[in-house]
Amino acid sequence: MYFMFSNRISDVPKSFIREILKVSADPSIISFAGGLPNRDLFPVENIKDATNKVFDIVGPDVLQYSNSEGYKGLREQIAKRYKSFYGIDVSTKNILITNGSQQGLDLLGKIFLNEGDSVAIEEPGYLGAIQAFGVYKANFLPVTVSEGGMDVEELKSVLQNNEPKMIYTVPNFQNPSGITYTNENRKDVAEVLKGSGVYLIEDNPYAELRFSGSNKKSFMEFLPEHTILLGTVSKTIVPSFRLGWIVAPDIVMEKLLVAKQAADLHTNYFCQRIVDQFLIDYSLDEHIEKIKKMYLSKKQNMVNAIKKYFPEEIEFTDPEGGMFLWVTLPKGISSMDLFDMAIKKNVAFVPGDPFYTNKTGVNTFRLNYTNSDADTIDKGIKILSECIRDIL
Repeated sequence: MYFMFSNRISDVPKSFIREILKVSADPSIISFAGGLPNRDLFPVENIKDATNKVFDIVGPDVLQYSNSEGYKGLREQIAKRYKSFYGIDVSTKNILITNGSQQGLDLLGKIFLNEGDSVAIEEPGYLGAIQAFGVYKANFLPVTVSEGGMDVEELKSVLQNNEPKMIYTVPNFQNPSGITYTNENRKDVAEVLKGSGVYLIEDNPYAELRFSGSNKKSFMEFLPEHTILLGTVSKTIVPSFRLGWIVAPDIVMEKLLVAKQAADLHTNYFCQRIVDQFLIDYSLDEHIEKIKKMYLSKKQNMVNAIKKYFPEEIEFTDPEGGMFLWVTLPKGISSMDLFDMAIKKNVAFVPGDPFYTNKTGVNTFRLNYTNSDADTIDKGIKILSECIRDIL
């Protein structure tokens, strides 16, 4: 029988998290599974005003096709933000507006990866990147990350024995672990990569959601010619617009633009103009301060509940920002088994397995704290602790 589907898609699994979110939609479920921004923080009235103003200024032209690179005004806003937040100079010609940073991953896969090409990736690593590069039949080379950043000796070994085309990182409040690379670790990683020709992908959706500590430098500062930046407004302004961007060197941007044109011509121009107007009329810093204040409170609620209810041998990260913390069970205990027990008691989280490229039955799992109130967090963590005690 003739089979119609490509080899490329045949063994790429559905997103585990997306499948969990279907279950979590049940209002009886206490969900620590999603990576969703808190809806109470969406600037609804400001977005409404910005939308009306765009219509007043631009008129029907805002509903027309646009260029593939993205609206220049928005790209200028992004460039200014990189200068003010990181102190790095980014030219608008090196910024491509995408349908979320997830499309950025897909475009990078398109321009860099042939079947069997290698990609170095954090372990544990972002599931969305594993899925995006998996479509292109990438050979994943995991490198351990822990408190402080990436294992530099492991990275050296990977480069000595393989020829990865790129290395994918989420160096600030990493998804799933919540850890942040130190400046020293970033410098060390960059030193290992210098001269290798490998492009480092710095995916940065959470960097501005810092509750404590100091902002860290971008890899762009240490490895300027071989760093590619991914960004998004999904975690700071509005996720449903699906607005992200890539910052890349000229030689890479040329290929990205071709891939973008082939994929969808351009990103939603209407939403680009709305976000640009929002940034003109309102203070993003003030808005982000509200987000950080709420998320810090919720994170502390979860950390306090874990300390109160979990057995002492359970380890967990205590991030300085972002949306997640990472729990490690004793060796030999499967977080998938724990998930099966917890979901029967109406508590959901994300087991660690989907964040690894070559391991199953791992003893780690991810918790999200941004979408539950204090009482719900306390109740859910207490139930989860009971399941942990039953499985130990």
